[in-house]
Amino acid sequence: MANNESLVALNGTQISYIGHDCKEIPEFLGETYGQFARRLDLSFNQLRSLAGLKMFTELEELIVDNNLLGNDLQLPRLPNLHTLTLNKNHLTDIEALLEHLADVTPSLEYLSLLGNEACPNQLVSPDKDEDDYQRYRYFVLYKLPQLKFLDTRKVTKREGMEAQERGAFMKVVKPKPEASLNEAGSESHPLPYSPLPRGSRDPMTHKGKKNIYFLQN
Repeated sequence: MANNESLVALNGTQISYIGHDCKEIPEFLGETYGQFARRLDLSFNQLRSLAGLKMFTELEELIVDNNLLGNDLQLPRLPNLHTLTLNKNHLTDIEALLEHLADVTPSLEYLSLLGNEACPNQLVSPDKDEDDYQRYRYFVLYKLPQLKFLDTRKVTKREGMEAQERGAFMKVVKPKPEASLNEAGSESHPLPYSPLPRGSRDPMTHKGKKNIYFLQN
């Protein structure tokens, strides 16, 4: 265990275990730091599951950028978690993710999903524009009305009000696999994505062609 602990960066209640290619959260992390950790950074690994978080009962900030987390993502209930960044993972089902977060992270105020297909912007595909991204924001804020910051932008009072009025109708229709046959043989090489410091970056622009949306009854 001593050898494993040498891979951990510890600063008070802040724990970092970055770039070790682990596919699940090592047990020793929870056993050693779970009871007192307030901030946990697991970026640049190969995580497909966050089941090991069950021992981090006091967690307030979680950074899991640049991993392999998909639509089967399950978090334990984290009542104190106010910051969650899931940038650059494999998330595509935005509605299921938001409903899960609403259930297990009641104190969440800061969320970032950039670099996932679930977040329509040019980081993932050039066929997205600012209208697509704004619809996505309305839908996220409709599902998680307590958010104060989404991706790189602060949530304004007006945006929050509009989200409650219009967000229910902003769900994205995911294209069928047949529509992407021309991409089957191509490999994408996305740039590495690193955690976003809160409030320290300018809003990003999202330009391109339009996505497809439909109205929910």
